[in-house]
Amino acid sequence: MQPFTSVTGIAMPLDRADVDTDQIIPKQFLKRIERTGFGEFLFFDWRKADDFPLNRPEYAGAQILIAERNFGCGSSREHAPWALEDFGFRAVIAPSLADIFRTNCTKIGLLPVILSENQVRTLIDQTTAVPGASVTVDLTANEVVAPDGQRFGFEIEPDIRERLLHGWDDISLTLANDEVITDYEQTREREGPVTTMFA
Repeated sequence: MQPFTSVTGIAMPLDRADVDTDQIIPKQFLKRIERTGFGEFLFFDWRKADDFPLNRPEYAGAQILIAERNFGCGSSREHAPWALEDFGFRAVIAPSLADIFRTNCTKIGLLPVILSENQVRTLIDQTTAVPGASVTVDLTANEVVAPDGQRFGFEIEPDIRERLLHGWDDISLTLANDEVITDYEQTREREGPVTTMFA
């Protein structure tokens, strides 16, 4: 996955709480087994309204999504963060994120940032007042920089931070232990016939 160090880009405000994964990516689009191709269906039902932020040209190319509390609730579908990432978002900021959604984000390099309700309100207000305003999300400094220059620190677990900074997904972490795994498989005692051939 792509490493995440710092991103400065257009921030799109989504002034809604309890946004569930079925609104992020409706169930009728969950027929693909690849992680790509979901972005065009992001917020599919809500985008039928002309004034939905994702439809506004000022937010085109947004890389940072700012939402209200409990973003990503509902079913545990991995497709929700896949759709956000495929559309071009690199970070999601909210006062709270559903646990499984948050974990699924970290598995693909989409940075979940939790700030206080007041800080999120500041960001939503500023990016609504000035559509297309830039926000910086800096994982190296663990801070978000608002359009007006205010800085908001955030916390993230050290192991997750390390994985995101280096772009290590679960497969990368497994392959880092390839020699140990190969040695174990070649030398461990087995009951019954050996079904795996080693060079």
